[in-house]
Amino acid sequence: MKHLVPICAVTVALALPAYAEEETGKSLMEQGAELFFEGLRQEMEPALEDLQGLVTQFGPAMQSFFEQMGPALADLAGEVEDWSAYEPPEILPNGDIIIRKKPLQDQPDIPENLEEEPDEGTEI
Repeated sequence: MKHLVPICAVTVALALPAYAEEETGKSLMEQGAELFFEGLRQEMEPALEDLQGLVTQFGPAMQSFFEQMGPALADLAGEVEDWSAYEPPEILPNGDIIIRKKPLQDQPDIPENLEEEPDEGTEI
């Protein structure tokens, strides 16, 4: 027990400078990440400025489109239960757009040569 106190004291004394060093400076990983993101921001700045110009140009038109079509699209989304049950839309040569329902995989095969039994209650 007598040896435990000096060992703890020495361990704490050695750990304090390392802890203080971590507090004052950033690690190499942090510095590298900052440099990476700064370079990425500088590279993306012209593209973001062009995007800002497009938003300024098309913003009012898109806003009016969403104001007019928003309620109709919300109604359509409420009626369709499962969007994955439909195939992607097709545009026909005449300009019509069709959305086909996917064939069901779980349907049992129905025999084609089923003969209906005549109902004996309907004689003419």
